Amino acid sequence: MPKHGKKTIKALRKRIDSVDEALLRLLFFRAGLAIEVGELKRRKGLTAYSPAREREIMKRLTKLNGGPLRATAVKRIFRQIVRETRNAAIREVQK
Repeated sequence: MPKHGKKTIKALRKRIDSVDEALLRLLFFRAGLAIEVGELKRRKGLTAYSPAREREIMKRLTKLNGGPLRATAVKRIFRQIVRETRNAAIREVQK
């Protein structure tokens, strides 16, 4: 667990807010990439959903997980991220 100077609830919450903002920026970036993939798939006549690719993602991220989140939690979080970014890509491609 990270150790950072002054440990007050307010200070820790401020750091959490910064992490949340960074995560949100990364999610936007990921969604943009998914939209690009979706556009390429559309041009090639491929389907948006690729179960093999999603299994590959989950396997890779589970291997990278060093805690403190359980592997099942990491999978749940990333399944939702993948689902939502895929849905964003589908919406954009259908415009």
